[in-house]
This record gives sequence, C-alpha cells and structure tokens, in this order.
Amino acid sequence: MRFIVLVACLLAFAYANEEADVLKEFSEVNAEDFKYALELSNSIKAQQEGHLEADKENWVVKGEYEFDTKDGKHVKVTYTADDHGYHPTVQQ
Repeated sequence: MRFIVLVACLLAFAYANEEADVLKEFSEVNAEDFKYALELSNSIKAQQEGHLEADKENWVVKGEYEFDTKDGKHVKVTYTADDHGYHPTVQQ
C-alpha cells in the first residue's frame, strides 16, 4: 500500500505543471513487482521500481526523481522505502 501512495504522489507532482509535455513514459505492474519511468519536457524525471518481499507482506521500493527549481537549481532525490520507512537522499 505504501508504494501506491508514493507512486500517486510522484505522478501528481510530475503532472502538476500543465505546460509540460510527456517525453517518455513506461509502466509495468505485476502482482509481485512493478516499475515505471516518466520524463517531462520541463526537466522533471521520475523512475521507481519495487518488489514484494519473500514474506509476501512487505514491499521494497527504490526510485528517484529530479527537477529544476524556479531559481535554476537542479535537485535529485534518490530513495528507498521498505517496512522500516522512507529513506531519501537529496542532491542539490
């Protein structure tokens, strides 16, 4: 369930800019794993993949997203999310 919320948040973030065109889009969703990637013309990129652990109860998700701020800085966030929480690393 956690990964669904994370995916929804990232997609909402990416689609928030109505003036951006979708340059690349990929998604593959299976019962025990998923992956997606998105690139927009406004420098927003996002990709994520996850899989269900062997216990069939916990998901492990890895991904990243990047964008340019209004003042021209490039920000990239790489993260993992698992049963211990969300673990981001931000590069500016």
